[in-house]
Amino acid sequence: MKAVVDRYLKSGDFNGLHLHTDVDPALMESAQHLVADGKLQVMVDGVDYPNPHIRPWPSKRTVESQIESIQELSGEGYGVVLYPTPSALKGVRVPSRLTGHPFSTAMAKGRGTLELAYFSFDVLEPYRNDPRYHFRYWDFGVDMGIGDDAYLDETELDRDKVSLSHLGFAYDLSGYDREDIETPIVRRVAAFYGDLAKLTPEHQQRWKSYLVSDAGLEPHPAWWMTQMGDWADGVGPFEYFFLQLNNLNTLWVRAFGEELFKHTEQPQDFGWLLRPSQREWDEFIVQLDKLLSENIRHQAMDAVGVRRKGDNDQNLGSLSRFAAFLEGKRIEADMVKGLMEPLRRVRQARQKPAHALRRNITDKTFVHRQVALLEELNDVLSALAQWLSKHPKNTDWKSAYGAEKYYRL
Repeated sequence: MKAVVDRYLKSGDFNGLHLHTDVDPALMESAQHLVADGKLQVMVDGVDYPNPHIRPWPSKRTVESQIESIQELSGEGYGVVLYPTPSALKGVRVPSRLTGHPFSTAMAKGRGTLELAYFSFDVLEPYRNDPRYHFRYWDFGVDMGIGDDAYLDETELDRDKVSLSHLGFAYDLSGYDREDIETPIVRRVAAFYGDLAKLTPEHQQRWKSYLVSDAGLEPHPAWWMTQMGDWADGVGPFEYFFLQLNNLNTLWVRAFGEELFKHTEQPQDFGWLLRPSQREWDEFIVQLDKLLSENIRHQAMDAVGVRRKGDNDQNLGSLSRFAAFLEGKRIEADMVKGLMEPLRRVRQARQKPAHALRRNITDKTFVHRQVALLEELNDVLSALAQWLSKHPKNTDWKSAYGAEKYYRL
């Protein structure tokens, strides 16, 4: 038992003790008794996890199955790796080097490398707002890390030279009603204990202050798939949004010889609201409008013969020109109005923070409203792409987006 505990606590990465196939029978018998007593956990290559030198979580196998793995230690094979259980580590002194490292300490007490800790969403805010860090959103998670310039800068404090590249999102949707904007969407950040344990003590302490209960939370299934080595089975609303922008660009070029949009790549910090505040919402709306009305190229409207000036000789905005194009294609006025309404609503919402001083408030409905707005916009963009795909020059076109699942959040 002492050999297993010493190996675990002194290895630096909380590794287990490797038993080869030619192990002493007396040692095998001792190990079996310790497994039966709940003191040891057995990891087998390809059975419990691809790499047995990582204990991802408490064993999902029965005690009998783990004992059988020890009994089979003969002949060819890699052997097994033994880990102390939390029960075995009770009362064992945590190494002094881990003082002030709450997540490293949790590992020293038996937490698995891939067990999850959950945090309030605003734990990410300082990293997104700090230009020293690279911060990249995707629909189901986020990657963040210190940039090369800051990392190599000797005047920067080592305590801030940290990275976390496997952060995911988790949800409690037990109180969520899609039709009721007042119902909550509880979104949290999920992080692996093994990754958190690699942070500096200062950042471990900071993350600990945002720690929340795991009650009712489930990691996003698409994120979890990617962390377990699989491909996600679908895309989220942000990726879908930019897929549709790219589709419309391709279709417009094929039909009219010009790109419809100036930009079709997702800005790195464009994603879910980090906190339900007026300031966060306004910034999201500003970015969204830049990707919609401000993103439409006037050259694309010129290519389809839409005039630049209205009846009063004033310049027409991009949305007015786009609506005029649709109306010119004999699409019913009510349908054009329905397609344009979400885009115009974003444009109008963008004008408010641009022309007025606004008090920053907390409004938890912003989280729900963001999900609903993205769904509405994606429906519009998808409908426009489907309609444009019927142009004679686009009859052989196929979207790069296949039949994968589309996650609303």
